[in-house]
Amino acid sequence: MIARLDLRLVPTALAVWAVTLTGLLVGWFPAAVLALLCSLAAPLVWRAAPTRPAARGTLAVLLLAGVAATGIAVRAYGVEHHPVRLATEHGERATLRVVLTSAPRPLRGAAFGARRAADRSLVRAELQSGELAGRRVRAGGAMMLLVPTAGWRDLIAGQQVTATGKLSPPRAGELTVAALQVFGQPADVGAAPGWQRVAEDLREGLRRVSADVLSPAAAGLLPGLVVGDTGRLPPEVEQNFETAGLSHLTAVSGANLAIVCGAVLVLLHLVGAGPVVSAGGAGAALVGFVVLAGQEPSVLRAAVMGAITLLALVLGRQRSALPVLSASVIGLLLLLPDLAMNAGFALSVAATAGLVVLAPVWSSALRRRGVPIGLAEAIAVPLAAHVVTAPLIAAISGEVSLVAVPANMLAGPVVAPATVFGVLATVAAPVSTWLAGVLGWLAAPELEWIILVADRAAAVPGAAFDWPSGTVGGLLLAALVVVGLVALRGKRIRWAVAVMVLLAALVLVPVRTMLPGWPVPGWSMVACDVGQGDGLVLATGGPDEAVVVDTGPDPQRAAECLQRLGIRRVALAVLTHLHADHVSGLAALMGKVPVGAVAIGPLREPAWAMDEVTRDARAHRVPVVPLLSGQRVVWPGLVLDVLGPDPVLARAQTAEDANDASIVLLATTPAGRVLLTGDVELPGQGRLMSSGVDLRADVLKVPHHGSRYTTPLFLRSVCPRLAVISVGDGNTYGHPSPFVVDDLTRAGTKVLRTDQEGDIAILPGPQGPRYVARGGPLRAGES
Repeated sequence: MIARLDLRLVPTALAVWAVTLTGLLVGWFPAAVLALLCSLAAPLVWRAAPTRPAARGTLAVLLLAGVAATGIAVRAYGVEHHPVRLATEHGERATLRVVLTSAPRPLRGAAFGARRAADRSLVRAELQSGELAGRRVRAGGAMMLLVPTAGWRDLIAGQQVTATGKLSPPRAGELTVAALQVFGQPADVGAAPGWQRVAEDLREGLRRVSADVLSPAAAGLLPGLVVGDTGRLPPEVEQNFETAGLSHLTAVSGANLAIVCGAVLVLLHLVGAGPVVSAGGAGAALVGFVVLAGQEPSVLRAAVMGAITLLALVLGRQRSALPVLSASVIGLLLLLPDLAMNAGFALSVAATAGLVVLAPVWSSALRRRGVPIGLAEAIAVPLAAHVVTAPLIAAISGEVSLVAVPANMLAGPVVAPATVFGVLATVAAPVSTWLAGVLGWLAAPELEWIILVADRAAAVPGAAFDWPSGTVGGLLLAALVVVGLVALRGKRIRWAVAVMVLLAALVLVPVRTMLPGWPVPGWSMVACDVGQGDGLVLATGGPDEAVVVDTGPDPQRAAECLQRLGIRRVALAVLTHLHADHVSGLAALMGKVPVGAVAIGPLREPAWAMDEVTRDARAHRVPVVPLLSGQRVVWPGLVLDVLGPDPVLARAQTAEDANDASIVLLATTPAGRVLLTGDVELPGQGRLMSSGVDLRADVLKVPHHGSRYTTPLFLRSVCPRLAVISVGDGNTYGHPSPFVVDDLTRAGTKVLRTDQEGDIAILPGPQGPRYVARGGPLRAGES
C-alpha cells in the first residue's frame, strides 16, 4: 500500500522558487515589491491562523516567500549597482584579483578555421580586489572569466590569480557582477588550499588509471560516472548518450551520491555497525565525494538530492521524502539563488519528485498485476524519471527521446558497480597503481555494456524526434504529459495506447526506414548539411561504400549523414585542410563506420588539428596518408585526380595560409565531372587557372562556402551546370556572398545551398547531372 503524500511544504517551495526567478529575471525592484506585499499580508493571515488550519499553510508560504524575495532583492540590487557591473556598459579594461571557484572548463561546440571552441575556457571566480580606470574597486561579487585554455588549464578552484581583460555584461538571470574577457596569462598565481590540491590529484589519478587499463571510450566514461568529468569522452559516445537519454549518467547528480553512500551503508551493515556509526560513515562518504567532485553549485545540489534519493529509495519512506525535498529546495534557493535558473537543478528536483511521487505508485500497480518486485521497480523508476523530466529536456534540447526508458532499464543495473569500482580506483590510485588498475579493470565490462546500450539505442530508427524548444515547447509537452497521465487511469485507454505503441513499433518504424526518396538510388555525390563547413560523400561503385571529403564542424552531423545514406564503409576520408570546420567530425565518423585511410595534404597546420587527427586515427587504427598534387585514386565508379596544392609551396606556408593549401580534387563520376575545391581562395584559384589543367566540370563545390574571395574568372573557367555551396544557416560570416551567387546565376548555373536544401544528392541524367534535396522532388540541372 502506498503511503499518502505529505504536500504541505510543496506550495512554499514553489513560491520561493517563483519569487527567486522574479528577482533574477526582472530585477531587484519587483522582488522588493513582492517582499513588501508578503510582509503586509502576513499579519492579516496570522489573525486567522488559530481558527483556520489552511491559513497556517498560507502564512508559511508568505513568510518564506517574503524572506526569499527580500534576499534576492538585496543581492540583485548589490549586483546591479556594483562598480564593476557599471563599468561593463562601456567595455572598460580592468585588472582584478580573484579567487577561482571552479576549474577552467573548455568551451564545447562547433569550431571554425584555425581556432577551436576549446581554445577558450570559462572559469567562475570571486572578486577580491581590483583596479578599474585607475581607481580601486571593492571586494565581493561573482565573476565569470573567459580565458585562454592553454595558459589556464592547470589551475584549480581555490587559487588566487590576477587577471587583466575587457569587461562585458554577464548573461541575464545570474547574480554575476560581470564577465571578463582575458587574453593573457594569469599573474601572481597563489597556491591552492591543500584539500583542493588533494582532490585534484585524486581526479588526475582516476584519469590516468582509466587511460591505462580501459578502451578510449570507457576511459572517457569512467571519470564522467564518478566525478562528472567528460573531457575525454569521445564525441560519438557523448552524442549516443544524448539520443538514448543516458547523458544524466555523466553529470554529477544525486544518483552518484546515493550509490556511494548506499555502498558505504551496505558495507557497514554487513560488519554489524549500529545506526549511529552507519549514519556517520555515510555522511563522511557524502562530504568526501563533494570534496572530490568540487564544491560548485551543481555538486552541492547533488549532495542534497543524493540524500533525498537515499531517503526515498533506500529507506523507503515516501511520505517523509517529499517534505524533505521541498525543504531542501527552499534552503538551497535561499543559500544559492542562482540555482533557480539552473537546468540541472530543475531536472534533479523533477526527477527526485518523480521517484518519490510516481515510481512507488507505478511499481505497486505493476506488482499487483503479477510483475516481480525487482522488475517492477526497474520499469517504474526510469519511466517516472523520464516522464517528469521530458518537458524540461525538450525545452532545453528541442528533442524527445523515445528510447530513454528501455535504455535506462538496460544500463541502470550496472551503473552502481561501475561507479563504486571507479570511486575505489580513485582512492587507491595514490597508494597503489596496480590496485587502482585492477579496480578500473573490474569496471570495464559494466562500462562497455553502458556504451553498447547507448550505441544500439541511438541507432534505433526514430530514437528521438524534434520538438519545439524553449518555454512554449516545454509547457506544451508538460500539458500533454498531464493529460496523458490522467487519461491513462482508464483501463480502456491504456489498452488503446498499448495497441497504438505496438503498431508504431511494428509498422511505422520499419515503413519509415524503407520509404523511397532518401537516399536517392544511383546518387554519385551528396553534399551533407553539416552546418558552416564541408562534408561531401562520393559513391565509389562498391556496395555501401563511399569516399568522404571533409567532415564538417559538428562532431556528429557527417556521421549522421552517412547513416542516412546507408554507408557501411568509408574507403578514404580526405581532409582538404586542417581547419576545424572541415575536420571536427572525423572522430565520430571513424567511431561509426570503418575507414580505410585518412588522407591529408602537405600542410600540417594548425598543429593542434594535426595532433587531434593523428591521435583519433591511431585510436581507431586508421592510417594517415599524404595526398599530393598529380596523384590519381581509382575505384570502379569513381576516379579522383588531385589538382592541388603544389607540395613545395604548401610546405612553405603557415597555419594562416591553410585555406589556399586546400586539397583540390577533380572527381570523375557517373554524374559527370565534379570539382571539389575545399576553401581555396584567390591566390590558389589563380595557380589552378595558370596550371594548364582543364578545370571544366559539370558540378562545382564552390570554394570557401561561397565567400567573396572567389574570382568570376575562376567560375567561368569551371563553367558548371550545378554549383553546390556548403554553408550554415544563419552564419555570421556573410556566406555565401551575394556577388558570387549572382555571378553563378548570370552564367546559367543552378546554385544549390545546404542551408536551404539540406542534404543535396547529385545524380546522372540523360542530358547532364540532376539533383534532389533530401525529401524533395528530383530536378534537372539544366538551365
